[in-house]
Amino acid sequence: MEERQIIKTEDLIFDYTVFDENGDETGKSRVLSDINLSIKEGSFVAVLGHNGSGKSTLAKHFNGILIPSSGKVLVDGIDTSDESRIYDIRQTVGMVFQNPDNQIVATIVEEDVAFALENLGVPPDEIRRRVDKALKTVDMYDYKDHAPHQLSGGQKQRVAIAGIIAMRPRCIVMDEPTAMLDPKGRKEIMATIKMLNKEHGITVVLITHYMEEAAKADRVVVIDKGKILLDDVPKKIFSQIELLKSVGLDVPQATELMYELRKSGIDVPDDIIDEEECVQVLYDILKSKE
Repeated sequence: MEERQIIKTEDLIFDYTVFDENGDETGKSRVLSDINLSIKEGSFVAVLGHNGSGKSTLAKHFNGILIPSSGKVLVDGIDTSDESRIYDIRQTVGMVFQNPDNQIVATIVEEDVAFALENLGVPPDEIRRRVDKALKTVDMYDYKDHAPHQLSGGQKQRVAIAGIIAMRPRCIVMDEPTAMLDPKGRKEIMATIKMLNKEHGITVVLITHYMEEAAKADRVVVIDKGKILLDDVPKKIFSQIELLKSVGLDVPQATELMYELRKSGIDVPDDIIDEEECVQVLYDILKSKE
């Protein structure tokens, strides 16, 4: 049986229009070139790239915020350029941005999560059920009567995610959701993302520049200068250290340590991407020297 693709791009090209100080169009600036990408339902895909690589522009194509200059983006088979279907597209793919303050609109947490549902005319008893369930899913139910401005950055971002979950999308695109958070907040959001994907089967597309976050995905797509540079499982991507460094990207710290050990002549694997594997390798080396 063929796997269902929830997002598919076909020869996607996107140009920004450039204007002069008088507001006259002076030309086009190409941001994305010939992007062909399929994201299968239920997967967890990380999109990596340094600032200005085009990764956030790509994310905005996944739920019709931006429309291709040429080529196509299909969301569950619907062409995003079809304005009459934009509601269906955004019901399928929800979007979480990097600054939760820009997504929170109400003064009480539960009212914020209910906001979009009320606008859609969902019946009140159904709203109540969905809001409670969404807040419990992101472990924020105990804060439902709090004011969002009293919450930490990580908690605010979880409220923003709850607002999207309440809409029941099949896919959530997160555009650098941890960029403004401290390490504790980042950890909370990554735990939430993994839980939504593994336990609830929601497709997750995570745009990030944190290597450790990308290492937790099923698949990593690396964007450079508006083109797909690499697309593979994390272990294969992060073993290409020289290439990643040449385009201004790092690798997870565990990978970096193994890389330095190999340069010093110590025989260690080149596909270590997380701390637990790294600790095990170092432990085995020490044991072998006893």
